[in-house]
Amino acid sequence: MRQERVHVVAGNAFAASDAQGDMEIDPRAPLGLFSFDTRFVSRWVLTVDGERLNALSRDDLSYFETRFFLVPGPASRYVDADVSVIRHRSIDDSFNERITVLNHGADPAELVVRMDIAADFADTAEIRSPRFRRTTATASSADRALRLRYERDRFSRETIISSTAAGHVDEGGITYRISVPANGQWITDLHVGMTVRGEGGRDLRSSLETHRQLVGRDMREDLRQWRARAPQLWAERDTLADVYQGVLTDLAALRYTPLSYPGQVPVGGLPWAMALYGRDAVVTCLQTLPFTPELAPTTLRVLALAQGGRLDDERDEEPGKILGELRYGESAGFGEQPTALYYGAADTTPLFVVLLDEYERWSGDAALVRELRHPARMALDWIDAYGDPTGEGYLRYQRRNLSNGLVNQGWKNSPDAIVHRDGREPGFPRATCELQGYAYDAKLRGARLAREFWDDPAYAQRLEREAAALKERFDRDFWLPRRGYYALALEPDGTPVETLTSNIGHLLWSGIVPEERSADLAGHLLSPELFTGWGVRTLAEGQLPYNPVGAHVGAVWPWDNSLVAAGLRRYHHDEEAARVAAGVLAIAELLGGPVPEVIAGYPREVTRYPVQLPMAGRPQSWASGALLMLLGTILGLRPCGDNLLVSPAVPEGFGRIELLDVPGRWGHADAYGRDRSTHPRGRRSRLR
Repeated sequence: MRQERVHVVAGNAFAASDAQGDMEIDPRAPLGLFSFDTRFVSRWVLTVDGERLNALSRDDLSYFETRFFLVPGPASRYVDADVSVIRHRSIDDSFNERITVLNHGADPAELVVRMDIAADFADTAEIRSPRFRRTTATASSADRALRLRYERDRFSRETIISSTAAGHVDEGGITYRISVPANGQWITDLHVGMTVRGEGGRDLRSSLETHRQLVGRDMREDLRQWRARAPQLWAERDTLADVYQGVLTDLAALRYTPLSYPGQVPVGGLPWAMALYGRDAVVTCLQTLPFTPELAPTTLRVLALAQGGRLDDERDEEPGKILGELRYGESAGFGEQPTALYYGAADTTPLFVVLLDEYERWSGDAALVRELRHPARMALDWIDAYGDPTGEGYLRYQRRNLSNGLVNQGWKNSPDAIVHRDGREPGFPRATCELQGYAYDAKLRGARLAREFWDDPAYAQRLEREAAALKERFDRDFWLPRRGYYALALEPDGTPVETLTSNIGHLLWSGIVPEERSADLAGHLLSPELFTGWGVRTLAEGQLPYNPVGAHVGAVWPWDNSLVAAGLRRYHHDEEAARVAAGVLAIAELLGGPVPEVIAGYPREVTRYPVQLPMAGRPQSWASGALLMLLGTILGLRPCGDNLLVSPAVPEGFGRIELLDVPGRWGHADAYGRDRSTHPRGRRSRLR
């Protein structure tokens, strides 16, 4: 049985502990205090009179704050315990813990309270086997502080622990010899600061903290305002409203400020992806435009700032290519991993253009479109230049970094994700089907931007011609008439990879599919081979590679399904879209808390409960964003000029849904929908 893990989160900083609040090294999971891809605390263990504590209860106040209610010693002492302990923990730019020792006896209690503290400064990339680092510790009882430091050339990280109560500070922690009066209490506040130093010893986090002080950041008020800016949801189905509030909170938790830019962008998610991933961030922004559009402009600017400008095999970098991953850890800083700026993602670049256009459609922010004209055109140029290494007009990928670059560079990036039905691996460079859909969509959207904002009608016409040619060519080469769906990929010689996967749903979302083919794809997506009742599998049952617990060969991803449902609605397969949306929303309703990144692909009638996978992160930005996109899909939210159009296709059993104050270029608008049993389809929003 896996032990419960408790997290507090603030952007890319998080603390993960056991159920008692203690943090110790565990090769199976990232436990400790982390920020910017470094573990700043690897040991944080509280004892009273030399005994570990046991949990009575816990109160999770918010994503950044929790309280542990504890007693010393074994469980046999729980009844009529004379002493109990409360650990009140919170995180923002630093880590804070208030320890309250309560004496329930009639006599004073003489106790020794000890906090063991250590920092291994491990990189998140090596948590499963952290290497030894020579660190220095400076203890000062007079200053009530312990400083732990690690340096390697220009790379420097420091943890500073201070206490409000006097105690003996040594290199391994702080000891308090206390006397607690009868029915009294003793309190100390522990503060843990984290310093990230770069060239010249400058604290790179200090500018972020100064910015947050200037804007008066308070975690509770920040969360209140975040929720207040989002549309308000009323639903007859009570659990849907609970899920909605939970999703907004999860997305608030996963915002962080990169060292290179003062705005906030979404990180991938807990526990392994607390960094900027280009694909995850772009997708999350696309999913949340009707709800939290403020994430998009900063994300677009940060990705434009980091856009590839040269050929670099180590980083899989090419001119115009949009960033895949940004890390600040030691292995990234010294090139042991290519992730300081890594570009091994073939889909992020066209999706960047898709997001820029879609954001303007919702917001009317023409200034940003003009500001990012050059990065957008570079991205479009990359599709036809470096993205098409064979010159046949298809977006393909093949890693440049042959040592530790990603083999597969679409969203299904595990090594076994792209395979033939019989398990054979196709050759490189690979042209997966969804990449062609993204490229097609990017060209059409780029044409609109060129015509309406960049004053370049000739470029717009060229992009439209290229998009039309790609659509025709794609249908000719990828369509499998004997099977009635599109190939997963083409090999370099044009041989189709005939595996049936969820990727065909992305084709519907992109619009590259001719109308007459859409019914066949919808039929496959909702067939027992792909649809589990919880959602669409990544790879269909009945093929040799299928594995219901394999991440990209049979499991179900909420984010994947959010695009599938949106694609089905685009082609007017409303019933099918509603079934997909209802299945994924049921996962969130049944599990409670953050929706997992991925669940097993077992049929719903077999498990009757979503089977979580050990590698699934919670919360994850694009999994949380998926629930918002599904909500927008079943309401049929779509910008049309200065109006918000609403065309509901609400699943049976959901009753009435009202989404109030949807933000956009129209100001704010309300949207309504009911399931079909009680309400006719088609309703225009009310502007406010």
